[in-house]
Amino acid sequence: MATSSFLGNKYWVLRHGKSIPNEMGLIVSSMENGTLEEYSLAPEGVNQAQLAGELFQKVDSNKGMSYGNKEVVEDLHERFFGPSLELSSHDMVCNAFKELKYSVIWALDEKNPFVKPEGGESVSDVVSRLTKALITIESAFQGCTILVVSHGDPLQILQTILHAAKEHDGPSCDLASRIEAVKVPSVLSQHRKYALLTGELRAVI
Repeated sequence: MATSSFLGNKYWVLRHGKSIPNEMGLIVSSMENGTLEEYSLAPEGVNQAQLAGELFQKVDSNKGMSYGNKEVVEDLHERFFGPSLELSSHDMVCNAFKELKYSVIWALDEKNPFVKPEGGESVSDVVSRLTKALITIESAFQGCTILVVSHGDPLQILQTILHAAKEHDGPSCDLASRIEAVKVPSVLSQHRKYALLTGELRAVI
């Protein structure tokens, strides 16, 4: 199986199906709230997940592969947007300019991806734990097709660093060093380019 030179596996991403908070317009980003039954997938989201799974198994490069290996990697959890935004409506305005909450966070990311929302995680923070997740996966599997299922922000940030790391033309180095080399504002600030719809499946690298 052909793989990128700095990775031992091929990677796909899948944003979770539409959740009850998605339908309600609520921001649910903490681990504590995210595991509660009342914030699980909505019926439409369950259907999206099933369709995505069926589509993934039809991809030509995956034919004949086993889909029995499922691992929970905690470092792939949702980006925490901070206690002041938790369980609030993402459509509510948060300043005098009547900007929506997510829009303000992403504007902050674009300006400086190393700055945290109040009490929350910066893009850089998310990259640090995604790097740990990738190292864990790469240590456990080789020559496989990996489907990473997570939330919108972590997955778009993951795509950002993988594409940048692939294009990095510095000296050959380990995965962590390669990601660290591209962990710069000009790269991380562009993560919204890789946004996914709920239930969207995408090949990455």
